[in-house]
Amino acid sequence: MRLTANEVGELNPLGGSNPLVSALITVVPLVIERLEELVLTFRIAIVGAGPAGYFAALALQNSATDERNFAIDMIERLPTPWGLVRSGVAPDHPKIKTVSKVFEKIATAENFRLFSNVELGSDVAMSDLVERYDAVVIATGSSLGRKLGIPGEDLRGSLSAADFVPWYNAHPDFANLDVPLDTDTAVVIGAGNVAMDVARMLALDPTEFDPTDTADHAIVAFKKSSVRRVILCARRGPEHAAFTSPELRELPKLEHTNVLMSKDEVSAALSRIGDDAEKDVKNNLGAMELITQKEPTSHARTLEFEFFLTPLEIHGSDRVTEIVLGINKIENGTIVATGEMKTIKCGLVVSAIGYSAEPIMGVPYAKGKVENVEGRVGETNIYTVGWAKRGPSGVIGTNKSDASDVIKLLVENLPNSPKEKDDIEDLLYDKKVVSQSHWEKINAAEVLAGEFHGKPRNKSANVEELLRLGGL
Repeated sequence: MRLTANEVGELNPLGGSNPLVSALITVVPLVIERLEELVLTFRIAIVGAGPAGYFAALALQNSATDERNFAIDMIERLPTPWGLVRSGVAPDHPKIKTVSKVFEKIATAENFRLFSNVELGSDVAMSDLVERYDAVVIATGSSLGRKLGIPGEDLRGSLSAADFVPWYNAHPDFANLDVPLDTDTAVVIGAGNVAMDVARMLALDPTEFDPTDTADHAIVAFKKSSVRRVILCARRGPEHAAFTSPELRELPKLEHTNVLMSKDEVSAALSRIGDDAEKDVKNNLGAMELITQKEPTSHARTLEFEFFLTPLEIHGSDRVTEIVLGINKIENGTIVATGEMKTIKCGLVVSAIGYSAEPIMGVPYAKGKVENVEGRVGETNIYTVGWAKRGPSGVIGTNKSDASDVIKLLVENLPNSPKEKDDIEDLLYDKKVVSQSHWEKINAAEVLAGEFHGKPRNKSANVEELLRLGGL
């Protein structure tokens, strides 16, 4: 990097010809350039553009030093990033989605590239990433819903929350999901926040979706829905539920939905827990107690909580007509079956009993997640974060500390110097890759379309439309 004589003269505050200043102006840039060459830049691939992936990228950026830097390539199968923040968070909880602002700050930092609309396994192989990067981070989450494992589960009208949630959130893979809402009663199986989100979405007045980013096709379906009674069934007692208290405290505030929970069951649960019970359990039961104390309402729609019920069978010929559940009880601190059963007439059953990770060829999986030790896969340069690492547990913020710990391990295990490698772009020359700039165009177009309708964004659920919005 050399300056012309005119440029030297302009930078010389003494004017005229000053050999010392001229020499400094010529030499200093060369020294800086040489120092930059001494910084070791390691190339890291992150597979999955959800919260875990972005927090892994943030941890890498925070791990950069004067001697070591990171070039981060984030690879995402869908044309759109953000993972569950876009396709998993309930549309009536927009505050949770503000974390996307953090993701955008991470993505616009130096040495970050987004490769969306790129599928691992078809567009690139895991071996390609291992060869081209100093480390690979699997952050693909858990997208497969766990099965109930009971007769009748495959009937029409029996769905997994892993399909139903992305359907109302405009995930392209589920835009055409068959969701029969022509029934007055729906049953939701599960005792976590996903189950509660599903039950609430089914029980809300559809007009409440108009100012949200709920998928257009889902809003149309909800407005035609005949569902008026939603029953959430949990296998164990109120004290064992995995709900979070903020979610529970919102329920009495619903303006068009009755929320019912047994006062006797909540009181019994409070009597069973000791003073040394975890804070979360106490907070949950306190929030449930508030629900039972609320004055009864007489809205057209009702959300009911029922505990100590285990699904046994789903009945129907061509579609769901009823579900049979076993009644449980607590005996010596253990949940046991009483042998008694309860049947609920319904036309829709949605199971929300957990998720497992979808396997990636070349990566070992066991028990629904990537086999790993503290985030590292064997003695390889492959690491994993988020739900793919630990299973479906925790909230969005949990991924930040999790990713930080794994990236610390990754950095410790890096070689002394990065190897020369080919760029991943060489394998994607004929692929419509959605880069960060393309995504920003999609994002802006969706937000603009949403403003016209008084909502935060109007999400497209069509891949070709998304690519068109991105200018591809």
